[in-house]
Amino acid sequence: SAEQVYAVAEMLRRFRGGAAVVMGALSPQTRNAQVALFQSGEVDYIVATDAIGMGLNLDIGHVAFAGLSKFDGHRQRRLYPAEMAQIAGRAGRHQRDGTFGTLSGTGGHDAEFTPEEIYAIEEHRFAPLTRLYWREPRPRFDSLGTLIEDLEAPPDHPALAPAPQAVDLTVLKLLAGDPALADRIRGSGQVRRFWEVCSLPDFRKLGADHHARFVARLWQDLSAGSGHLGADYVARAIAELDRTGGDIDTLQQRIAAIRSWAYIAQRPDWVLARDEMAARARAAEARLSDALHARLTERFVNRRTSVLMRKLGPDAAMLPVELAADSTVTVDGEPLGILDGFVFRVDPAVRAADRKLLLAAAERHLPALLAGRGEALLADLADSAAVTLAEAEPARAVVTWRGHPIARLSPGRRLLAPRLHLEPALAALPPPLRDRIAAARGGWLDRMVAVQLAPLIRIDLAANHPAAGPALRALAIRLVESGGILPRSLSGVDGLTAPQRDDLRRLGVKVGTLDLFVPGLLAPAPLTLWDRLARVWGRPGVAIPARMQPVLPASAAFAGYRRLGDRQIRVDLADKLVRAAHRARIAAPQRRYRLDPGLAISMGLPPPAHAHLLRLAGFRAVPPRALPAGQAGPPAPALWEWRPPRPSSAPTPPRTPVSPAGAFSALAAWNAG
Repeated sequence: SAEQVYAVAEMLRRFRGGAAVVMGALSPQTRNAQVALFQSGEVDYIVATDAIGMGLNLDIGHVAFAGLSKFDGHRQRRLYPAEMAQIAGRAGRHQRDGTFGTLSGTGGHDAEFTPEEIYAIEEHRFAPLTRLYWREPRPRFDSLGTLIEDLEAPPDHPALAPAPQAVDLTVLKLLAGDPALADRIRGSGQVRRFWEVCSLPDFRKLGADHHARFVARLWQDLSAGSGHLGADYVARAIAELDRTGGDIDTLQQRIAAIRSWAYIAQRPDWVLARDEMAARARAAEARLSDALHARLTERFVNRRTSVLMRKLGPDAAMLPVELAADSTVTVDGEPLGILDGFVFRVDPAVRAADRKLLLAAAERHLPALLAGRGEALLADLADSAAVTLAEAEPARAVVTWRGHPIARLSPGRRLLAPRLHLEPALAALPPPLRDRIAAARGGWLDRMVAVQLAPLIRIDLAANHPAAGPALRALAIRLVESGGILPRSLSGVDGLTAPQRDDLRRLGVKVGTLDLFVPGLLAPAPLTLWDRLARVWGRPGVAIPARMQPVLPASAAFAGYRRLGDRQIRVDLADKLVRAAHRARIAAPQRRYRLDPGLAISMGLPPPAHAHLLRLAGFRAVPPRALPAGQAGPPAPALWEWRPPRPSSAPTPPRTPVSPAGAFSALAAWNAG
């Protein structure tokens, strides 16, 4: 039984490293994979039911019978000598003799051959066959009764015996006894087709009653409508079984069920789109078979014990250590732990008996593995998307390589120039290699900041330039600290002189009606990088959208957006709408005028949010007059008028003279170029 197979395989796993498993319930693909596990030498034992005697020719030296009886579908009986010989004959190939025997130590139920059975097996002497089973091969299909009568007819030759009743005949008789189903089967064509459905193999081995219910449902679908199973129905049934989760028994049941559908899908007169459905069934069976093989190997093979038992002596240098593509450290192909970045983590499943030897092997080879990984990091630091700047926790950013931290950031002299510190895990690298990585790491961050935050770097230079004047320098500092986006009311831009405003524009800053912003920074990549650098200084983080869409819901205060009630609009588009309103105001012949909301609606901004934006910019809506009593019609659109803000009473700061030949003028000229 399967339980006995599992028990013996578990015993071998614990004491001999594991065993392959072969049973009749396995799919051919799973059985072949288990056989390959034994043939390749990964395990030294194979545990099987009598299914090993059918179609398997292996490099077996000895066959040990754990039992000499089986259930043949009707009763528990002892194996016939011919069956014993067929199984024992698996041992030995070509000119090499094999041996056979019994398995002892099974708790008082040890199998034991009789001398007669041993003689018959060794001398290949068996009782002759005197009769053969027979069933009518060409039954009549006039009616269900006639079909059953022919299939149960006895043979007319003394050397033939009636065959035991098979599952197909049992299902046929069960369903023929249902008047609601049998009365609708008329004519030889339908009887023949019904017999073909009853002949569906019982792959699941759940009994005739259960199989008969499945056949009845299948016949119900085939006898209705066009007489075919729809592709959607078959595909849905296959998809429900195409799940690789679960234990060994669950996977075996799914494989048996999918084999039924694979059989059904091969019938062109049963299934529409036969080729496609058959391919899907084969692919699902292959995936389930692979999963079952993996479960069996995981349960009954202890690769570490197998590795150690095949090695001679305790010398760790004899064990080959490799680093797999998924960062798994393997000893002779067996996983020992994970090289997590530059930190080696031992697999917690390693047994205490194996741990010392395997760890010694890993430690002997670990410096070479780390050096190879360090060279790969150095190559990626030149120019690779594998190196990123990520947020580890609030007020801390780290440089990661393939998801592993390699350096952390701390505040430097300026926000855009933080300090970098190598992670302690890299201390295991050779000092020359570690120094090269430190230099390349700083160059990588400088290049990324220079590419993504180039406009902000120019503003940062202006903030530190004495010739810019205090007002412009203060504004530049605030722009750098806010990522190049600043509300106009908090900027102090109205206190700048005309030449200072020209310098501000040459730095790439757009002075809008409501906001100051740098158009080149309104993208997720530069905003994310600036946010990472700002958090290092302890500034609160901001939300960065995945895409800078024109309008977003006001669920979070996203950087680069201005909130308008339940919506928020990108600051450059908000400025575009306000400027459009001013152009309409200038072109209007009267003090009150209409504003077309079409541009705002095309951006996705609803009219209430558009009105909110206009009010922030100084526009005032004048509601239309109510209709006289007794009149009906659509309300007139609102009219708008603009009330300019009152001039500030704050004194204008004195302008700092700028030398035409000064360094700041040269910076402005460089920015303009």
